[in-house]
Amino acid sequence: MTIRLPGPGGALRDYTPRAEPASFTTGAPLVSRTVFSAAHVVADPLADAGPDMAAVDWDATLAFRRHLWAHGLGVAEAMDTAQRGMGLDWAGAAELIRRSTAEARSAGGAIACGVGTDQLTGPATLAEVRAAYEEQLALVEGTGAQAILMASRALAAAASGPEDYLDVYGHLLRQASEPVILHWLGPMFDPALDGYWGSPDLDAATETFLDVIAAHPDKVDGIKVSLLDARREVELRRRLPRGVRCYTGDDYNYPELIAGDEQGFSHALLGIFDPLGPLAAEAVRVLDTGETAKFRELLDPTVELSRHLFEKPTRFYKTGVVLLAWLAGHQSHFTMVGGLQSARPLPHLARAYELADGLGLFPDPALAETRMKSLLSVYGVDQ
Repeated sequence: MTIRLPGPGGALRDYTPRAEPASFTTGAPLVSRTVFSAAHVVADPLADAGPDMAAVDWDATLAFRRHLWAHGLGVAEAMDTAQRGMGLDWAGAAELIRRSTAEARSAGGAIACGVGTDQLTGPATLAEVRAAYEEQLALVEGTGAQAILMASRALAAAASGPEDYLDVYGHLLRQASEPVILHWLGPMFDPALDGYWGSPDLDAATETFLDVIAAHPDKVDGIKVSLLDARREVELRRRLPRGVRCYTGDDYNYPELIAGDEQGFSHALLGIFDPLGPLAAEAVRVLDTGETAKFRELLDPTVELSRHLFEKPTRFYKTGVVLLAWLAGHQSHFTMVGGLQSARPLPHLARAYELADGLGLFPDPALAETRMKSLLSVYGVDQ
């Protein structure tokens, strides 16, 4: 059995899908690393909703989170992977946080939730930015979840320099009841965040970021760094105060960063662990036993898929993530809030299918093949 897939130039070629999936088992909690998967939302394809309305299939969305928890992963909720600011507004994110934290309590799963300022829809003052952060922080802490202080488009627009970041974040950290995770999302994920921490120069921005942490080390559980620069992450990791963790958000270099070196390692909070969940959990369980080489053996082959999904424009990686969730049987359709399923061209989607199938990520390869063929037929590719 073969499937005809289009390549980058549009030419069709035959691909033979694997007959059997890789075998991944649920198991004991992960020990050597704290690992969160940022999770996508499942749209409701039957809702009468326009591109500016986020209609969510709550049952399927929560079922996917139970899938991640069953494999020992934590869930990073209402983050970029959930189309936060790209289809999912604050009202939808707030409901997602409430529902997911309740589900986490029921399932015994770890959860951390994004705190931002996306209820602000126009230009805002620094006082309004701070108030928006406070509103979201109160909601997340009220659910009992750990807070992730996300980078804010509104703050990036309102701040005049590093001092404004120090002031806003200092206020929020003093107010937080429990240690939070600070999130530095690079402009490749969101162009509106260019110059975050008060400077487009990453070295200068890093110093401000470290100043925020140094002033409140007891209120910072860790940092999530999403700059797609392994060298910079390692250098930053080595400068963190004792007890402050680094959660890699580098979807290009995560195996080496999680494995670490003689001076330390990164934990993980990654969007790519949405489609890689069972495989990633299996790899970290191997790392728990001290078998670093075997860990790399399992995880290194996934990097080609991850780099493909996160290729430029990087912010559209969610399209490939949701495609793979549909092909894997986690949802019944390939539809996204905001119509974002159209954000990647067919050759990109076809390559994502091929790479994921090669890794054995589809529990039912025949179902994945059937669904991929149905998508190809919509685009006029006959089999």
